[in-house]
Amino acid sequence: MADRKLPVGAELKAQGVSFRVWAPAAPSVDVILESGPGSPAALALDPEGDGYFSAVVAGAGAGTRYRFRLGGAERGLPDPASRFQPEGPHGPSEVVDAAAFEWSDGSWGGVALAGQVLYEMHVGTFSREGTWAGAAGELAELARLGVTAIELMPVAEFAGRFGWGYDGVDLFAPTRLYGRPDDFRRFVDRAHALGIGVVLDVVYNHLGPDGNHLRTFTPAYFTDRYDNEWGDAINFDGPDSGPVREFVTANAGYWIDEFHLDGLRLDATQQMFDTSPEHVITAIARRVREAGGRRSTLVIAENEPQQTRLLRPPAQGGHGLDAMWTDDFHHAARVAVTGRREAYYSDYRGTAQELVSVVKRGYLYQGQRSAWQGKRRGSPTVGIEPARFVAYLQNHDQVANSARGERLHALTSPGRFRASTALLLLAPLTPMLFQGQEFGASTPFLFFADHTPELARSVRRGRAEFLHQFPSIATPEIHGRLADPSSPETFEASRLDVSEREAHAEIYALHTDLLRMRRDDPVFSRQGAHGIDGGVLGADAFVLRLFGADGDDRLLVVNLGDELTLSPAPEPLLAPPEGRRWEIAWTSEHPRYGGSGWAPLDDQEQWRLAAHAACVARPVDETTHDG
Repeated sequence: MADRKLPVGAELKAQGVSFRVWAPAAPSVDVILESGPGSPAALALDPEGDGYFSAVVAGAGAGTRYRFRLGGAERGLPDPASRFQPEGPHGPSEVVDAAAFEWSDGSWGGVALAGQVLYEMHVGTFSREGTWAGAAGELAELARLGVTAIELMPVAEFAGRFGWGYDGVDLFAPTRLYGRPDDFRRFVDRAHALGIGVVLDVVYNHLGPDGNHLRTFTPAYFTDRYDNEWGDAINFDGPDSGPVREFVTANAGYWIDEFHLDGLRLDATQQMFDTSPEHVITAIARRVREAGGRRSTLVIAENEPQQTRLLRPPAQGGHGLDAMWTDDFHHAARVAVTGRREAYYSDYRGTAQELVSVVKRGYLYQGQRSAWQGKRRGSPTVGIEPARFVAYLQNHDQVANSARGERLHALTSPGRFRASTALLLLAPLTPMLFQGQEFGASTPFLFFADHTPELARSVRRGRAEFLHQFPSIATPEIHGRLADPSSPETFEASRLDVSEREAHAEIYALHTDLLRMRRDDPVFSRQGAHGIDGGVLGADAFVLRLFGADGDDRLLVVNLGDELTLSPAPEPLLAPPEGRRWEIAWTSEHPRYGGSGWAPLDDQEQWRLAAHAACVARPVDETTHDG
């Protein structure tokens, strides 16, 4: 094993292909070469001890398709560490020569957290082709928009013709649905050429229900000692967990090494159970850094309980991750612009104070009791920079967790949508857009998963039960109209139409201009490096003040309610630097965005906050007049 890059799988060597597999449940293992170089052939692997079997097979090479036969079984199984499953998770594995791809990103330095604008992408619906090549064709426009890093929804091989990717079963094999592994590499190479990083969403808390053959190699991959929302938890701390931990941490490094990815987003980390002296999440983060080498990498967590120890250094009992998603930002903002407080939104009021607090502190729930969950939720964020919280107004889950998968712009007024977008893109948190959000996509994003008929019925029933927590969806009138996750029409309906960039030019211009301001303005680009404060101006109105060097501050004034006049205005954050006054530098009510115009923010007699609007003010000398 000393000369191998990964502990298991098929790797090309000068003398052939080195096959290695962990199968402690099997008395013997044969590799069956079904097609390609060296086929047909069946050769016994040599037992190494501790459940490992290996051999170098002369004549096999790139393109060889193979299976492992355990203990003389009639039917072979795909490799647990397969690099490619050209016929899906039940078919043969294929030997891949990762070194054959010619990269052009030798000068690429990776991505650091500061200044990032993330873009969540589902490759299968992002373009009409639904492939890596189709997605790559749109990267130049994403770069022009101001996106700096793509966060790919999971791509590990899964069963069926379509799906979200969270039911992956072959963790090392990018799904055949989007192209071959080199097509994925070509996508990453193109992104880097355009200055865009690529982060991959990975699922290490469970495997999918169809095509998961790991248990046949050994039941030790899983444990029933923990309650997992999606099936058996992965065994990170029980008997024989060492090879399982090695399998997962090797996978984390593999994506960074062989695909030049710039980091990982860890799905549902609260379901990664581990009582080991070193948590597997810490080990994953370390492996990502090692694989990145001189390139900067990011490790981002989804964590519903909001456990900020994920961000603390290991020396302080943390896991050393870079950033975490903040559902609190989404939930508070969604309630604020829609007024709807069903299910998990019932813990939020959508008030100005909530929005100020979540921008300043990342999370609203830091140990208080959640009425919806009936328990305490969250942990303190003291000392954690705002940029380490990933904020969003839309993501795959939140758009789909509705009756029709509608985007936020369809659920609120145009003015509120523009104002909340300004908050997202100018706040010092790290913003994330969901594909199509930037042009107000008319297409929904629904839950879709192609499964066998029996499993499809179970998924359909489970999805309906999940949505039942929303009283408005639980009504017979709506319940009977829910899209069938297993229907190809549901998948096709979720496919973007990128021509809507032109059709919805006002929304696209809004996002383009805000991202340009975020990048080019010396105060917004610093993400609160000189400090940030906020104040409530009314039930639905607030001000954020980002402090700049030498008094070059910025005000972001947001009013999600009715027009508001402040006379007087006893809020210190509204006071301009001495000898200066505020000038409007940008407003969401510009006709370019579909707005209806604006009046001066401060006319020396009163402050006037337009309804459903946001504006940016900067200080100018008293002798300077508004242009």
